This record gives sequence, structure tokens and C-alpha cells, in this order.
Amino acid sequence: MDFDPDAPAAPGSLYGLPFTVDAARAVVVAVPWQATTSYRRGTRDGPRAISEASAQLDLFDVDFGAFWEQGIAMLPEDPELRALDLEAEPDALAVIAGDEDADALRRVNQLGERVNGWVHSVTRRILLAGKIPAIVGGDHSVPFGAMQAVSELHPGIGVLHIDAHADLRDAYEGFVWSHASIFHNVLHRLPGVARVVQVGVRDVGAAEVALARALSPRVVSFYDRDLASAAAEGRPWQAVVQQIVDALPPLVWISLDIDGLDPALCPGTGTPVPGGLSFRELTGLLVTLSRQRKIVGFDLDEVGPSEWDGNVGMRVLYKLLGASVCSGHGEPRRGL
Repeated sequence: MDFDPDAPAAPGSLYGLPFTVDAARAVVVAVPWQATTSYRRGTRDGPRAISEASAQLDLFDVDFGAFWEQGIAMLPEDPELRALDLEAEPDALAVIAGDEDADALRRVNQLGERVNGWVHSVTRRILLAGKIPAIVGGDHSVPFGAMQAVSELHPGIGVLHIDAHADLRDAYEGFVWSHASIFHNVLHRLPGVARVVQVGVRDVGAAEVALARALSPRVVSFYDRDLASAAAEGRPWQAVVQQIVDALPPLVWISLDIDGLDPALCPGTGTPVPGGLSFRELTGLLVTLSRQRKIVGFDLDEVGPSEWDGNVGMRVLYKLLGASVCSGHGEPRRGL
């Protein structure tokens, strides 16, 4: 392959990489859907912002080495998905504004089901081809179909859920497939998901806390407050990371809402919340998870459309790709 990884990235592909989807180990899927976003909109353009910013990345990774050599490719955005989002938006905005139009709510829920079906089908095909699916939203309702597919093919899988929110609300604002309901749906509709380990949650409802407790040990919560308390008591981050990883089964799907990070890193996300993980803390968690578990795929959601959000988002995506491609091979380091 005549490709110089240290040369300026060629335009037109994610990270400037030369791989086709058929030749790639990991396949990135853009899902520009934000219909149920209940605060700031714009995350349907998160995948585009990530792709545009990705040319600025140096491909060698100090944690995962030259993992890109195994192949990363991004499917072209399907115009049907953007059309579905634009079709849903007027009805969704009316419902969010307090319109009691049952037909509008029904239409949004039906369109959400179509998105779920599309994501399920694409994810299943990628998994059956022996590749790693990387779903990029859009709002956090996007990956339900992906987790449905992976739990069907790998029953007993665990989900590492990094987020400022628990997303355990039942049909938030009436939307069955709300971004705030994704893990309520996962836990009630996907029996193949054995455990959900939530990290960084700090904006949560009383009913969500009660549900998480009621579903324990299927739900394990590492609230942001707990992480901060551990740091204040002098516990090393690596010790906390080991607790998190120990709670997960051998096969893992990662579901990462970018607002799980410090909002200085993601100011344009839909619902930013003070607190959260630093980029270094996230990286440390991914490195340990990669060494000790097999990551079968992941989703990254709620990245805003600004240049800075895209810059951070594409770097988070690259770490997720590195952790996934390199996972399941034990202790040896692959970077520096």
C-alpha cells in the first residue's frame, strides 16, 4: 500500500485513510438523527464535524500504536436518515413545546422505529462480516438498533455507558425512542444485554436512581460524585478504572455520550453538564478496558457541529477505534 501516514491527510475520507469498507477492520456509520433532542439542537451534524476535523489527526497513537493499519473506513451518509430527521423535526419540536397533538407524537415514534431498524440492519451486517461497528450520532437514541443487533449475536454482552445522564426515563416527553430513554429501552427490551455499567452520571432523576437500584446488579453506577470523592480521598484513577472494568463481562459494547466528558471539551453538545471525565481519564479507562476485555463495537453520540466539538469528537472516536481494534489481546502495549 502506497500510503504515507505522516503526510498531510488527503481530503475525502475519515482521517485521510485509504481503506475501502470491504478492506477495513472497523466501519464507521454516521446517523444524522436528532429528532428527540430536548435542549440544544445541531448534533445531527456531529458526524460531519468529526469527519471534517479528522484530517488534523496524527495517525500514530501513543496508546494503541499504528492500529489504523488494520483498516478504518466510513460509510457514506445515507440521505434517507437525514430526510427522516427533517421529516420528524417539526412534529418533535411541537411536542417538546407542549403541543398535545397525539398524531405528531405517533409520527415521531414511528420514524424513530425506522431509524432503529436501519441501524440494526447495518450493525448486524458489519458484525456478521467480522468487523467492528462504530455508530456515530446524532442524539443518544441512535444506537438502540446497534445494541439490539450486538445483543442478539453476543447474548450476555455488557455495555459501558459513559454519560452525564442515566438515560433511564420511560418515554421521556412521550417519545418512546427518546435520547433520555435509551437505557430504559435497552434494559427492558434487550434481554441479551447482561449488564450496563454507567460512568460519569451527574444529572439524574429520582426515578432513574430508583430504577438503577432496583435493577442492580444488572445496572452498576459510578456516579460523577463517586469519582470525585475517590480522587479527593487520594485513590488513583487507575484503581477506580479497575473497579469499572471488573464490573463488565468479557464482551463489551461502549456507548459514549460526549457530554460524559468535561463540557469544556464538548461545549456544543445538546445537554452539557458541569463535571465529567477529562480526556486523559477517558483514555486511561479505554486502555485498561482494551487490555482486559473484548470490545465488539461502540457508539459515540451528541457531538456538536462546531469546529472545536468536531476536533475533540474525532479524537475521542480515534481512541475508541484504537481500543476496539486492539482489544482482547492481553497486556502488551501497542503504543510508546
